[in-house]
Amino acid sequence: MQTRIAVIAIIVDDRSKSEELNQILHQYGEYIVGRMGVPYRPKDVSVISVILDAPQEKISALSGKLGMLEGVTSKTVYSKLSEKSV
Repeated sequence: MQTRIAVIAIIVDDRSKSEELNQILHQYGEYIVGRMGVPYRPKDVSVISVILDAPQEKISALSGKLGMLEGVTSKTVYSKLSEKSV
């Protein structure tokens, strides 16, 4: 199976969406290498970075689900290294 390394940057403007966001991330837990979340209280937002090692279609599916959450903004960045077999 071909996998890619990616980082999804997430900004949560509506903290009431946190539970739904966490449920989506849990669905892809087997592909998550690490996760870091930082609440930024002066602006009342949370900033989360999620590192993935997953097949392209799984990363795209997760990205798409995050993109549909109202009050949540996300952007995915991929490694420039070619895909690797696992």
